[in-house]
Amino acid sequence: MKKTYVIFVGVLIIFAWPFYDLYQRQLGAIPFLLLAVFFLVVTIKEVKRFKQNNQPKSKHEKKEKIKRNSR
Repeated sequence: MKKTYVIFVGVLIIFAWPFYDLYQRQLGAIPFLLLAVFFLVVTIKEVKRFKQNNQPKSKHEKKEKIKRNSR
């Protein structure tokens, strides 16, 4: 466990160093932009996966769902 912890901290430092450098140069908005793009991509993937899992299996299920939801 200690070895994985050391590797994790090392990777974290390697990825955090460029962000720290940008903050030192008064360019702190760039990391936030990159994080926003990252979370947008993750969200789009999750929505696609959610839509694929909720597709009706057949036309009969689709009609049944419409009948249940209609008032």
